[in-house]
Amino acid sequence: MCFFVVSLPPDYSINKHQTMEQKNPIEEARRYVANAREIIKKANYDPELKIYTDNKYVKTAGNILWCGCLVALDAVLDLPKGKGRPSIEKYKEAAGKRDRKLLAAIMGGYDTMHLSMGYDGARGKRVSADGFDFANTIIDRCAKLYTGDVCA
Repeated sequence: MCFFVVSLPPDYSINKHQTMEQKNPIEEARRYVANAREIIKKANYDPELKIYTDNKYVKTAGNILWCGCLVALDAVLDLPKGKGRPSIEKYKEAAGKRDRKLLAAIMGGYDTMHLSMGYDGARGKRVSADGFDFANTIIDRCAKLYTGDVCA
């Protein structure tokens, strides 16, 4: 039987990202948006047709954007505890009680980021731009509501 000893730098933490999320979920959500921006660059934009030619990267970017929004939403919404992740209806209900502008952004963002980009892989430049706009709107709205205590 062989054992390997791995030497890690003193500042290395296996849960580095998890710790960051626990400290400031809004900054973590913004990091998701930055990652999605890097991913969408790989989708090869065709300026003549005004579409991305590879929907695989559009889908990935849309899902990353939506996950970033969920990180921010989980920090500011009081969602019911239960098995698994709450449904979009639970997010809408909680947002409606907390902030109507946030609710409007969630409704548009869910359709654009999660469904159009994430599932359908909609390749139109405008759809992707709208997805990034909705993500930033949701995260900015959550930043205004964030008190430093994570609700989830």
